[in-house]
Amino acid sequence: MGQAAPRGTRFALDRRPEGWFMRIPLSRFLHLVLAATLALAPVAPAGAAPRIKDISDFEGMRDNMLVGYGLVVGLNGSGDSLRNAPFTRQSLIAMLERLGVNTRDATLNTQNVAAVMVTANLPPFARQGTRIDVTVSTLGDASSLLGGTLLVTPLLGADGEIYAVAQGSVTVGGFTAGGAAQTVTRGVPTSGRMSNGAIVEREVPFEFAAMTSLNLTLRNPDLTTSRRISQAINSFMRGPVSQALDASTVRLNVPLPYQQDLVGFLTDIEQLTVEPDQIARIVIDEQNGVIVMGANVRVDEVAIAQGNLTIRITETPQVSQPGPFAPPGAQTVTVPRTDIQIDDGADKAQLEASRALLNEARLRQDESGRLLEQGVRVSFNAHEVALARMPSLEDALKSAEDGRLSFDDRFEAGDAKLLDLLGVEDQLFQAAGGVVSGRSAVLLSHFQVLGAMGRLRSSL
Repeated sequence: MGQAAPRGTRFALDRRPEGWFMRIPLSRFLHLVLAATLALAPVAPAGAAPRIKDISDFEGMRDNMLVGYGLVVGLNGSGDSLRNAPFTRQSLIAMLERLGVNTRDATLNTQNVAAVMVTANLPPFARQGTRIDVTVSTLGDASSLLGGTLLVTPLLGADGEIYAVAQGSVTVGGFTAGGAAQTVTRGVPTSGRMSNGAIVEREVPFEFAAMTSLNLTLRNPDLTTSRRISQAINSFMRGPVSQALDASTVRLNVPLPYQQDLVGFLTDIEQLTVEPDQIARIVIDEQNGVIVMGANVRVDEVAIAQGNLTIRITETPQVSQPGPFAPPGAQTVTVPRTDIQIDDGADKAQLEASRALLNEARLRQDESGRLLEQGVRVSFNAHEVALARMPSLEDALKSAEDGRLSFDDRFEAGDAKLLDLLGVEDQLFQAAGGVVSGRSAVLLSHFQVLGAMGRLRSSL
Protein backbone atom coordinates (compact mmCIF):
# COMPACT_ATOMS: atom_id res chain seq x y z
CA MET A 1 0.00 0.00 0.00
CA GLY A 2 1.18 3.50 -0.72
CA GLN A 3 2.34 5.72 2.08
CA ALA A 4 -0.36 8.06 3.38
CA ALA A 5 0.16 11.75 3.14
CA PRO A 6 1.23 13.51 6.35
CA ARG A 7 -1.40 15.14 8.50
CA GLY A 8 -2.46 18.60 7.39
CA THR A 9 -1.14 18.18 3.81
CA ARG A 10 -3.10 20.11 1.16
CA PHE A 11 -2.72 19.87 -2.59
CA ALA A 12 -0.65 22.82 -3.91
CA LEU A 13 -3.22 24.07 -6.42
CA ASP A 14 -2.83 27.68 -7.54
CA ARG A 15 -5.49 29.73 -5.74
CA ARG A 16 -4.47 33.09 -7.21
CA PRO A 17 -7.31 35.36 -8.38
CA GLU A 18 -8.64 34.67 -11.86
CA GLY A 19 -7.31 36.69 -14.83
CA TRP A 20 -8.58 40.18 -15.61
CA PHE A 21 -10.66 38.77 -18.44
CA MET A 22 -12.70 36.65 -15.97
CA ARG A 23 -13.97 39.56 -13.85
CA ILE A 24 -14.39 42.63 -16.11
CA PRO A 25 -17.77 43.65 -17.64
CA LEU A 26 -18.57 42.67 -21.21
CA SER A 27 -18.50 46.22 -22.59
CA ARG A 28 -15.07 46.95 -21.17
CA PHE A 29 -13.78 43.58 -22.37
CA LEU A 30 -14.91 44.26 -25.95
CA HIS A 31 -13.42 47.75 -25.88
CA LEU A 32 -10.05 46.44 -24.70
CA VAL A 33 -9.99 43.72 -27.36
CA LEU A 34 -10.81 46.19 -30.15
CA ALA A 35 -8.22 48.68 -28.87
CA ALA A 36 -5.50 46.03 -28.80
CA THR A 37 -6.44 44.82 -32.27
CA LEU A 38 -6.37 48.33 -33.74
CA ALA A 39 -3.06 49.05 -32.02
CA LEU A 40 -1.47 46.04 -33.70
CA ALA A 41 -3.02 46.76 -37.10
CA PRO A 42 -0.75 48.40 -39.69
CA VAL A 43 -1.36 52.08 -40.18
CA ALA A 44 -1.60 53.30 -43.80
CA PRO A 45 0.75 56.17 -44.47
CA ALA A 46 -0.95 59.46 -45.12
CA GLY A 47 -0.71 60.98 -48.57
CA ALA A 48 2.29 63.31 -48.82
CA ALA A 49 1.49 66.96 -49.55
CA PRO A 50 3.33 68.61 -52.48
CA ARG A 51 6.27 70.91 -51.88
CA ILE A 52 6.21 74.62 -52.62
CA LYS A 53 8.63 74.05 -55.54
CA ASP A 54 6.09 71.65 -57.10
CA ILE A 55 3.24 74.18 -57.23
CA SER A 56 5.00 77.53 -57.70
CA ASP A 57 7.98 79.25 -59.30
CA PHE A 58 10.26 82.05 -58.19
CA GLU A 59 9.59 85.12 -60.26
CA GLY A 60 12.48 85.84 -62.63
CA MET A 61 13.81 82.28 -62.61
CA ARG A 62 12.29 81.16 -65.88
CA ASP A 63 13.22 79.88 -69.32
CA ASN A 64 13.76 82.24 -72.26
CA MET A 65 12.60 81.14 -75.71
CA LEU A 66 15.03 81.22 -78.60
CA VAL A 67 14.35 80.88 -82.32
CA GLY A 68 16.52 80.65 -85.43
CA TYR A 69 16.41 79.90 -89.16
CA GLY A 70 18.78 77.40 -90.77
CA LEU A 71 19.36 74.69 -93.34
CA VAL A 72 19.40 70.93 -92.96
CA VAL A 73 21.56 69.10 -95.51
CA GLY A 74 22.27 65.47 -96.23
CA LEU A 75 18.67 64.40 -96.86
CA ASN A 76 18.11 61.41 -99.12
CA GLY A 77 15.92 63.14 -101.70
CA SER A 78 13.35 64.12 -99.08
CA GLY A 79 14.21 67.83 -98.89
CA ASP A 80 12.54 70.94 -100.29
CA SER A 81 12.01 71.31 -104.04
CA LEU A 82 13.80 74.58 -104.83
CA ARG A 83 11.12 75.51 -107.37
CA ASN A 84 8.33 75.42 -104.75
CA ALA A 85 10.40 76.79 -101.86
CA PRO A 86 12.17 80.00 -103.04
CA PHE A 87 13.40 80.84 -99.52
CA THR A 88 15.32 77.55 -99.46
CA ARG A 89 16.99 78.42 -102.79
CA GLN A 90 17.90 81.93 -101.63
CA SER A 91 19.30 80.61 -98.34
CA LEU A 92 21.35 77.94 -100.11
CA ILE A 93 22.83 80.52 -102.56
CA ALA A 94 23.65 82.94 -99.71
CA MET A 95 25.33 80.20 -97.68
CA LEU A 96 27.46 79.07 -100.62
CA GLU A 97 28.53 82.68 -101.35
CA ARG A 98 29.68 83.09 -97.74
CA LEU A 99 31.80 80.00 -98.30
CA GLY A 100 33.24 81.42 -101.52
CA VAL A 101 31.07 79.52 -104.05
CA ASN A 102 29.20 81.61 -106.63
CA THR A 103 25.99 79.92 -107.82
CA ARG A 104 23.81 82.94 -108.38
CA ASP A 105 23.47 82.46 -112.17
CA ALA A 106 23.50 78.65 -111.99
CA THR A 107 20.45 76.45 -112.08
CA LEU A 108 20.13 74.55 -108.79
CA ASN A 109 18.11 71.37 -108.72
CA THR A 110 18.64 69.47 -105.48
CA GLN A 111 16.27 67.84 -103.02
CA ASN A 112 18.79 67.14 -100.26
CA VAL A 113 18.36 70.50 -98.51
CA ALA A 114 15.49 71.72 -96.33
CA ALA A 115 14.82 75.11 -94.74
CA VAL A 116 13.99 74.69 -91.03
CA MET A 117 13.04 76.68 -87.98
CA VAL A 118 15.10 75.90 -84.89
CA THR A 119 13.61 76.55 -81.44
CA ALA A 120 15.05 76.11 -77.94
CA ASN A 121 14.48 77.13 -74.33
CA LEU A 122 17.34 78.87 -72.55
CA PRO A 123 17.14 77.81 -68.88
CA PRO A 124 17.80 80.29 -66.08
CA PHE A 125 21.40 80.76 -64.93
CA ALA A 126 22.73 79.08 -68.11
CA ARG A 127 26.42 79.97 -68.45
CA GLN A 128 28.55 80.29 -71.56
CA GLY A 129 29.46 76.88 -72.95
CA THR A 130 26.38 75.17 -71.55
CA ARG A 131 24.62 72.86 -74.01
CA ILE A 132 20.84 72.89 -74.48
CA ASP A 133 18.36 70.82 -76.50
CA VAL A 134 16.80 72.19 -79.68
CA THR A 135 13.83 71.28 -81.90
CA VAL A 136 14.04 71.40 -85.69
CA SER A 137 10.94 71.75 -87.91
CA THR A 138 10.64 72.09 -91.69
CA LEU A 139 9.31 75.19 -93.45
CA GLY A 140 8.96 73.98 -97.05
CA ASP A 141 7.65 70.83 -98.71
CA ALA A 142 10.32 68.47 -97.38
CA SER A 143 8.88 65.05 -96.61
CA SER A 144 11.41 63.92 -93.98
CA LEU A 145 14.43 65.11 -91.99
CA LEU A 146 15.73 61.58 -91.48
CA GLY A 147 19.53 61.47 -91.76
CA GLY A 148 19.89 65.28 -92.03
CA THR A 149 22.48 67.54 -90.45
CA LEU A 150 21.72 71.05 -89.27
CA LEU A 151 24.30 73.62 -90.30
CA VAL A 152 25.45 76.39 -87.96
CA THR A 153 22.31 78.28 -86.93
CA PRO A 154 22.29 81.27 -84.55
CA LEU A 155 19.42 81.30 -82.04
CA LEU A 156 17.99 84.72 -81.16
CA GLY A 157 16.02 85.94 -78.18
CA ALA A 158 13.12 88.37 -78.06
CA ASP A 159 15.58 91.28 -77.96
CA GLY A 160 17.20 90.21 -81.26
CA GLU A 161 20.50 89.21 -79.66
CA ILE A 162 22.17 85.86 -80.34
CA TYR A 163 22.22 83.69 -77.21
CA ALA A 164 23.12 80.24 -78.63
CA VAL A 165 24.37 78.52 -81.77
CA ALA A 166 23.01 75.13 -82.93
CA GLN A 167 24.56 72.52 -85.21
CA GLY A 168 24.54 68.73 -85.48
CA SER A 169 22.65 65.65 -86.58
CA VAL A 170 18.86 65.69 -86.38
CA THR A 171 17.06 62.81 -84.65
CA VAL A 172 13.63 62.05 -86.13
CA GLY A 173 10.97 60.01 -84.33
CA GLY A 174 8.84 59.19 -87.38
CA PHE A 175 9.37 57.72 -90.83
CA THR A 176 7.77 57.53 -94.25
CA ALA A 177 7.81 54.44 -96.50
CA GLY A 178 5.95 53.79 -99.71
CA GLY A 179 5.88 52.73 -103.31
CA ALA A 180 4.21 53.79 -106.54
CA ALA A 181 0.66 53.23 -105.28
CA GLN A 182 0.78 53.65 -101.51
CA THR A 183 2.69 55.52 -98.81
CA VAL A 184 2.77 54.83 -95.06
CA THR A 185 3.77 57.49 -92.52
CA ARG A 186 4.36 56.90 -88.80
CA GLY A 187 4.95 59.75 -86.42
CA VAL A 188 6.06 63.17 -87.68
CA PRO A 189 9.17 62.79 -89.87
CA THR A 190 9.24 66.53 -90.68
CA SER A 191 10.19 67.45 -87.11
CA GLY A 192 13.16 66.30 -85.04
CA ARG A 193 15.25 67.01 -81.96
CA MET A 194 18.91 67.53 -81.23
CA SER A 195 19.95 66.55 -77.72
CA ASN A 196 22.55 69.05 -76.47
CA GLY A 197 22.58 70.41 -80.01
CA ALA A 198 23.19 74.08 -79.13
CA ILE A 199 25.90 75.89 -77.19
CA VAL A 200 25.08 78.96 -75.09
CA GLU A 201 27.14 81.95 -76.24
CA ARG A 202 25.54 84.75 -74.21
CA GLU A 203 24.23 84.78 -70.63
CA VAL A 204 21.05 86.47 -69.50
CA PRO A 205 22.01 89.20 -67.00
CA PHE A 206 20.36 88.52 -63.63
CA GLU A 207 21.67 89.78 -60.27
CA PHE A 208 20.36 86.94 -58.14
CA ALA A 209 22.61 87.27 -55.08
CA ALA A 210 21.77 90.99 -54.62
CA MET A 211 18.01 90.46 -54.30
CA THR A 212 16.37 91.35 -50.96
CA SER A 213 12.82 90.40 -51.95
CA LEU A 214 11.23 88.25 -54.61
CA ASN A 215 7.84 86.84 -55.54
CA LEU A 216 6.51 83.32 -55.64
CA THR A 217 4.16 82.73 -58.58
CA LEU A 218 1.59 79.93 -58.31
CA ARG A 219 1.21 77.73 -61.36
CA ASN A 220 -2.52 77.33 -60.59
CA PRO A 221 -3.70 80.61 -59.05
CA ASP A 222 -5.87 80.13 -55.96
CA LEU A 223 -6.45 82.44 -53.01
CA THR A 224 -6.57 79.64 -50.44
CA THR A 225 -3.37 78.05 -51.68
CA SER A 226 -1.60 81.41 -51.79
CA ARG A 227 -2.55 82.09 -48.17
CA ARG A 228 -1.46 78.58 -47.08
CA ILE A 229 1.97 79.10 -48.68
CA SER A 230 2.41 82.39 -46.85
CA GLN A 231 1.37 80.82 -43.53
CA ALA A 232 3.74 77.86 -44.04
CA ILE A 233 6.70 80.18 -44.75
CA ASN A 234 5.94 82.46 -41.77
CA SER A 235 5.55 79.44 -39.49
CA PHE A 236 8.88 78.00 -40.65
CA MET A 237 10.73 81.31 -40.31
CA ARG A 238 8.88 82.21 -37.08
CA GLY A 239 8.18 85.67 -38.35
CA PRO A 240 6.21 87.68 -40.96
CA VAL A 241 8.62 87.33 -43.86
CA SER A 242 5.98 86.59 -46.54
CA GLN A 243 2.61 87.98 -47.60
CA ALA A 244 0.00 86.71 -50.06
CA LEU A 245 -0.57 89.58 -52.50
CA ASP A 246 -3.19 87.90 -54.71
CA ALA A 247 -4.30 84.51 -55.97
CA SER A 248 -1.04 83.91 -57.84
CA THR A 249 1.63 85.94 -56.03
CA VAL A 250 3.30 85.61 -52.63
CA ARG A 251 5.81 88.32 -51.71
CA LEU A 252 8.91 86.95 -49.93
CA ASN A 253 11.27 89.28 -48.03
CA VAL A 254 14.75 87.86 -47.43
CA PRO A 255 15.73 88.17 -43.73
CA LEU A 256 19.05 89.84 -42.96
CA PRO A 257 20.78 86.64 -41.73
CA TYR A 258 19.98 84.96 -45.06
CA GLN A 259 20.96 87.75 -47.46
CA GLN A 260 24.49 86.33 -47.67
CA ASP A 261 23.12 82.82 -48.32
CA LEU A 262 20.12 83.39 -50.58
CA VAL A 263 20.43 79.95 -52.21
CA GLY A 264 20.21 78.18 -48.85
CA PHE A 265 17.23 80.32 -47.84
CA LEU A 266 15.28 79.57 -51.02
CA THR A 267 16.21 75.87 -50.77
CA ASP A 268 14.63 75.69 -47.31
CA ILE A 269 11.54 77.55 -48.51
CA GLU A 270 10.86 75.42 -51.59
CA GLN A 271 11.09 72.19 -49.56
CA LEU A 272 8.15 73.19 -47.33
CA THR A 273 4.98 71.15 -47.93
CA VAL A 274 1.62 72.80 -48.59
CA GLU A 275 -1.71 71.16 -49.37
CA PRO A 276 -3.15 73.08 -52.35
CA ASP A 277 -6.86 73.73 -52.42
CA GLN A 278 -8.76 72.00 -55.22
CA ILE A 279 -12.13 72.96 -56.64
CA ALA A 280 -14.81 70.33 -57.23
CA ARG A 281 -14.22 69.42 -60.86
CA ILE A 282 -15.60 66.82 -63.26
CA VAL A 283 -13.90 66.11 -66.61
CA ILE A 284 -15.91 64.16 -69.22
CA ASP A 285 -14.43 62.64 -72.37
CA GLU A 286 -17.43 62.27 -74.67
CA GLN A 287 -15.52 60.28 -77.27
CA ASN A 288 -14.23 57.55 -74.93
CA GLY A 289 -16.95 57.81 -72.29
CA VAL A 290 -14.43 58.44 -69.48
CA ILE A 291 -15.49 60.55 -66.48
CA VAL A 292 -12.88 61.81 -64.00
CA MET A 293 -14.03 63.40 -60.75
CA GLY A 294 -11.98 65.25 -58.14
CA ALA A 295 -11.92 64.39 -54.45
CA ASN A 296 -14.33 67.23 -53.51
CA VAL A 297 -17.14 66.19 -55.88
CA ARG A 298 -20.34 65.09 -54.15
CA VAL A 299 -23.25 63.51 -56.06
CA ASP A 300 -26.75 63.97 -54.67
CA GLU A 301 -29.92 62.18 -55.74
CA VAL A 302 -30.11 62.62 -59.49
CA ALA A 303 -31.51 61.11 -62.67
CA ILE A 304 -29.65 61.53 -65.99
CA ALA A 305 -31.10 60.64 -69.40
CA GLN A 306 -29.19 60.93 -72.67
CA GLY A 307 -30.36 58.96 -75.68
CA ASN A 308 -30.84 55.38 -74.49
CA LEU A 309 -28.76 55.94 -71.34
CA THR A 310 -30.52 56.51 -68.00
CA ILE A 311 -28.71 56.84 -64.66
CA ARG A 312 -30.60 56.98 -61.35
CA ILE A 313 -28.97 57.61 -57.98
CA THR A 314 -31.29 57.09 -55.01
CA GLU A 315 -30.47 57.51 -51.31
CA THR A 316 -32.43 55.24 -48.90
CA PRO A 317 -31.18 55.65 -45.31
CA GLN A 318 -31.75 52.64 -43.01
CA VAL A 319 -31.89 52.39 -39.23
CA SER A 320 -29.52 49.97 -37.48
CA GLN A 321 -30.46 48.95 -33.92
CA PRO A 322 -28.26 47.18 -31.36
CA GLY A 323 -28.76 43.42 -30.98
CA PRO A 324 -30.03 41.72 -27.80
CA PHE A 325 -26.47 41.02 -26.56
CA ALA A 326 -25.04 44.42 -27.50
CA PRO A 327 -22.64 46.00 -24.96
CA PRO A 328 -23.80 48.96 -22.83
CA GLY A 329 -23.62 52.26 -24.66
CA ALA A 330 -24.65 50.86 -28.05
CA GLN A 331 -26.81 53.33 -29.97
CA THR A 332 -29.28 53.28 -32.81
CA VAL A 333 -27.69 54.85 -35.90
CA THR A 334 -28.78 55.72 -39.41
CA VAL A 335 -26.83 53.84 -42.10
CA PRO A 336 -26.73 55.39 -45.62
CA ARG A 337 -27.73 53.18 -48.53
CA THR A 338 -27.07 54.33 -52.09
CA ASP A 339 -28.77 52.64 -55.02
CA ILE A 340 -27.31 53.37 -58.49
CA GLN A 341 -29.29 52.13 -61.48
CA ILE A 342 -27.92 52.33 -65.04
CA ASP A 343 -30.10 51.53 -68.04
CA ASP A 344 -28.33 51.88 -71.39
CA GLY A 345 -30.90 50.00 -73.46
CA ALA A 346 -28.57 46.98 -73.84
CA ASP A 347 -29.27 43.43 -72.71
CA LYS A 348 -31.68 43.93 -69.80
CA ALA A 349 -31.66 40.23 -68.96
CA GLN A 350 -27.93 40.39 -68.36
CA LEU A 351 -28.40 43.52 -66.28
CA GLU A 352 -31.06 41.83 -64.16
CA ALA A 353 -28.85 38.77 -63.73
CA SER A 354 -25.96 40.96 -62.60
CA ARG A 355 -28.24 42.78 -60.20
CA ALA A 356 -29.49 39.46 -58.80
CA LEU A 357 -25.91 38.26 -58.31
CA LEU A 358 -25.08 41.52 -56.56
CA ASN A 359 -28.07 41.19 -54.26
CA GLU A 360 -27.16 37.57 -53.54
CA ALA A 361 -23.60 38.62 -52.69
CA ARG A 362 -24.94 41.27 -50.33
CA LEU A 363 -27.22 38.73 -48.66
CA ARG A 364 -24.32 36.32 -48.24
CA GLN A 365 -22.20 39.06 -46.79
CA ASP A 366 -24.96 40.01 -44.35
CA GLU A 367 -25.47 36.35 -43.43
CA SER A 368 -21.75 35.88 -42.90
CA GLY A 369 -21.65 38.93 -40.65
CA ARG A 370 -24.65 37.63 -38.70
CA LEU A 371 -23.00 34.24 -38.21
CA LEU A 372 -19.80 35.87 -37.03
CA GLU A 373 -21.70 38.00 -34.54
CA GLN A 374 -23.55 34.91 -33.35
CA GLY A 375 -20.20 33.12 -32.97
CA VAL A 376 -18.96 35.93 -30.75
CA ARG A 377 -22.07 35.71 -28.57
CA VAL A 378 -21.83 31.90 -28.30
CA SER A 379 -18.13 32.07 -27.38
CA PHE A 380 -18.77 34.72 -24.77
CA ASN A 381 -21.69 32.74 -23.28
CA ALA A 382 -19.44 29.66 -23.06
CA HIS A 383 -16.86 31.79 -21.29
CA GLU A 384 -19.48 33.02 -18.80
CA VAL A 385 -20.66 29.44 -18.15
CA ALA A 386 -17.08 28.30 -17.53
CA LEU A 387 -16.58 31.14 -15.08
CA ALA A 388 -19.85 30.32 -13.30
CA ARG A 389 -18.73 26.69 -12.72
CA MET A 390 -15.49 27.66 -11.00
CA PRO A 391 -16.96 28.53 -7.54
CA SER A 392 -18.73 25.15 -7.21
CA LEU A 393 -15.61 23.26 -8.33
CA GLU A 394 -13.45 25.14 -5.86
CA ASP A 395 -16.00 24.49 -3.09
CA ALA A 396 -15.92 20.78 -3.93
CA LEU A 397 -12.10 20.80 -3.71
CA LYS A 398 -12.21 22.58 -0.36
CA SER A 399 -14.76 20.05 0.96
CA ALA A 400 -12.54 17.17 -0.22
CA GLU A 401 -9.52 18.70 1.53
CA ASP A 402 -11.50 19.20 4.75
CA GLY A 403 -12.71 15.58 4.50
CA ARG A 404 -9.10 14.45 4.14
CA LEU A 405 -8.12 16.30 7.32
CA SER A 406 -11.05 14.83 9.19
CA PHE A 407 -10.13 11.33 7.97
CA ASP A 408 -6.56 11.82 9.22
CA ASP A 409 -7.92 12.50 12.73
CA ARG A 410 -10.13 9.42 12.61
CA PHE A 411 -7.28 7.29 11.22
CA GLU A 412 -4.95 8.28 14.07
CA ALA A 413 -7.71 7.53 16.60
CA GLY A 414 -8.20 4.07 15.05
CA ASP A 415 -11.76 4.71 13.87
CA ALA A 416 -10.92 4.37 10.12
CA LYS A 417 -9.17 1.74 8.06
CA LEU A 418 -6.42 2.15 5.51
CA LEU A 419 -8.78 0.98 2.74
CA ASP A 420 -11.04 3.92 3.44
CA LEU A 421 -8.05 6.21 2.89
CA LEU A 422 -8.01 5.26 -0.79
CA GLY A 423 -11.62 6.40 -1.21
CA VAL A 424 -10.89 9.75 0.43
CA GLU A 425 -7.75 10.22 -1.71
CA ASP A 426 -9.78 9.38 -4.84
CA GLN A 427 -12.40 12.01 -3.99
CA LEU A 428 -9.65 14.58 -3.39
CA PHE A 429 -7.98 13.83 -6.75
CA GLN A 430 -11.30 14.04 -8.58
CA ALA A 431 -12.08 17.42 -7.00
CA ALA A 432 -8.61 18.71 -7.89
CA GLY A 433 -8.99 17.43 -11.46
CA GLY A 434 -12.35 19.17 -11.73
CA VAL A 435 -10.77 22.50 -10.73
CA VAL A 436 -7.95 22.07 -13.26
CA SER A 437 -10.44 21.14 -16.02
CA GLY A 438 -12.61 24.12 -15.12
CA ARG A 439 -9.70 26.56 -15.34
CA SER A 440 -8.64 25.03 -18.67
CA ALA A 441 -12.20 25.51 -19.95
CA VAL A 442 -12.09 29.17 -18.87
CA LEU A 443 -8.82 29.75 -20.72
CA LEU A 444 -10.05 27.91 -23.83
CA SER A 445 -13.30 29.87 -23.94
CA HIS A 446 -11.35 33.11 -23.52
CA PHE A 447 -9.18 32.32 -26.56
CA GLN A 448 -12.32 31.35 -28.50
CA VAL A 449 -13.80 34.78 -27.72
CA LEU A 450 -10.62 36.48 -28.97
CA GLY A 451 -10.63 34.39 -32.15
CA ALA A 452 -14.30 35.17 -32.86
CA MET A 453 -13.65 38.90 -32.31
CA GLY A 454 -10.69 38.74 -34.73
CA ARG A 455 -12.78 37.06 -37.43
CA LEU A 456 -15.56 39.63 -36.92
CA ARG A 457 -13.10 42.50 -37.30
CA SER A 458 -11.59 40.98 -40.47
CA SER A 459 -15.04 40.82 -42.07
CA LEU A 460 -15.76 44.52 -41.48
